[in-house]
Amino acid sequence: MQYLKQKYYRSPKLLKMVTELSCQNCGATPTQAAHSNWHGGKGRGIKASDEYIAALCQTCHHDIDAGNKLTKTQRRELWERAHLRTVHILRLNDQWPIDIPVPNITIT
Repeated sequence: MQYLKQKYYRSPKLLKMVTELSCQNCGATPTQAAHSNWHGGKGRGIKASDEYIAALCQTCHHDIDAGNKLTKTQRRELWERAHLRTVHILRLNDQWPIDIPVPNITIT
């Protein structure tokens, strides 16, 4: 059996644009480009590909990544909602880089 390797996209330009948005969970600023914990590659020093990012403030980022106030399901749902909003805003403003694939994510 042959496994396909995950392609990782890196875009400093995309990450910078994300940090210029308000938190897509609570509306606070400043924000960080928060990578997904559910879409490939999370591990020692490995972040998900840059197309799987969300604009989150430091508090929301912590609560979603490592907080004990939320269940795993709640954390994933909050990240995915923030991610969808982040992608939507950047695409609406024609800012999503053409060399980064637009992720296909639905909230479950």
